[in-house]
Amino acid sequence: MVTRKNVTGRFGSAAAGVLTAARQRRLARARLDERELRLEESALRREAMRHQQRMHWELLTRAIDDPSLAEVIDTYDKSIPAARRRQFLYANAWYTYLYHCYRAGLLDREELYRTLREFFQSPVFREYWGASAHMRASLNEASEEARLGRMVDGLVQDLDEADTDEWWVVGTPPTD
Repeated sequence: MVTRKNVTGRFGSAAAGVLTAARQRRLARARLDERELRLEESALRREAMRHQQRMHWELLTRAIDDPSLAEVIDTYDKSIPAARRRQFLYANAWYTYLYHCYRAGLLDREELYRTLREFFQSPVFREYWGASAHMRASLNEASEEARLGRMVDGLVQDLDEADTDEWWVVGTPPTD
């Protein structure tokens, strides 16, 4: 009968080394399998985000092109002219695009901040931001989207209070 004691006794540390090496190979394989699963899940999330962004754009485009469809999602003040509300839908598409670029890691917070600082040079984009405050107010305060909204609110305030025409130096971009 072969027992662990016999193996260790007969073959000494060589057998123990073989058993340890086999265990290490199994652990290494398990780590690789786990890493592959995480990479697959990450790829699936990225693909889902791409699909969601495409769908968002397609739905917004339909609303922008057809005022009767825009009525379904248009929660802006009805005293705002329809053409301006359509511009707000377009501005929302741009903001959402930039938000998703950030979420996908294509822009870091500083790059997002700098890009939005440029977008806020447009009076229409600024007006959109103000008109959509009620939408951001409904977000979970702890969410990434709400935190970014607060960052943008601070940027808009800095731009409003700036006493320079050099808008590209206004505010302090966040660092990650």
